[in-house]
Amino acid sequence: MKLASFNDHRLGVVLGDSIVDITDVCGVNSQSWPPVGMVQTIAAFDRQRGNIEAALTHAPRHKLSDVTLKTPIPWPNKVIAFPVNYHDHGKEMQADYRATHQGFFLKPASSLSGADEPVVLPNTPNREIHHECELAIVIGKQGKDIAATEWQEYVFGYACLLDMVVRGREERVARKAYDTFCPVGPWITTKDEIADASDIEMKLWVGDELRQHANTRDLVLDIPGMIEMASAVMTLYPGDIIATGTPAGVGPVAAGDVIRISLTGLGEMRVSVVQSKGGGTFIFDKKYVPPIIKQVK
Repeated sequence: MKLASFNDHRLGVVLGDSIVDITDVCGVNSQSWPPVGMVQTIAAFDRQRGNIEAALTHAPRHKLSDVTLKTPIPWPNKVIAFPVNYHDHGKEMQADYRATHQGFFLKPASSLSGADEPVVLPNTPNREIHHECELAIVIGKQGKDIAATEWQEYVFGYACLLDMVVRGREERVARKAYDTFCPVGPWITTKDEIADASDIEMKLWVGDELRQHANTRDLVLDIPGMIEMASAVMTLYPGDIIATGTPAGVGPVAAGDVIRISLTGLGEMRVSVVQSKGGGTFIFDKKYVPPIIKQVK
């Protein structure tokens, strides 16, 4: 099943080129704050799935082209991100560490955006802003100290994720926390539709240029390991998102670009890039040129 958020926090199931509105079926008030309807639906999904499937024949239906796809989970408890989790990306960034001994960081929920929303670049003229193509793991069940052998029990589904970043040496969260710096979507694909999450091909284009092409089999710390590590430190909750890290091929984007990200079985997002007049801060005033080593494919 493909679950999406659209328009004003409505919930839907994507069927081909249409979306079925299941907001009322799930007992969600789309006008309530905070917008936790998708988190509640994920937490109760095993109980609600039968009702959702039954409603697909008669609930309101819209063309996908007539709605605005938002980030599927606008109010997760946390977004967990693993840096330098592909060896080729570590080499291009000249990083001497990997996720296996560096750990993870958190991105704020306010950085999330959706497939039909733009990436808004802050006014940081002395810095490059880069794209990073990643797999998003969506947690479906509360857990702490989860063994790597039990990881599948705690996963709800998967999605495409863009981790945008201001290049530099400042604290990672400051460089990755801007609004719209974490597009997720276009929807959540439930885990039963993905045969093997350790073999998902991912591609990213800027315009017509293919910049990133990799597979999750090349992760340094695999999905079971990420869930085990994260849950050793903190409790995972339904709706939590884990960003698995980017492969090589990161690069700058500018206003007017269109970023296209595609992951096997998870759909595709085309995200426009626009420039803001705001977002400038003195910590990014100093010019920085990232020491990226482009590798021969």
